Amino acid sequence: MKFRPLHDRVVIRRAEGDIKSKGGIIIPDNAKEKPQEGEVIAVGPGSRDESGKLIPLDVKAGDAVLFGKWSGAEVKIDGEDLLIMKETDIMGIVDKTEAAKKAA
Repeated sequence: MKFRPLHDRVVIRRAEGDIKSKGGIIIPDNAKEKPQEGEVIAVGPGSRDESGKLIPLDVKAGDAVLFGKWSGAEVKIDGEDLLIMKETDIMGIVDKTEAAKKAA
């Protein structure tokens, strides 16, 4: 199934959580915290301002993003767990390029 979000909505695949703690203890599924990081899968065309002009989104498919703990609605599309949220629920884009790693 192909899914295209509307307006300023974004579809995100949540990043995989750690299965071990830093001390080496294996964390069971029911005790894991869901990661607040993910990859943008699809974006809507954008929202409209008061005059009706289309305002494009700042994120694009493929971006790694951070979002709030309770942000978005969890959905299952083609057997895959995804999140759908508004762009305003996204806190920022994570830059994973080599230049960003060297600057840090």
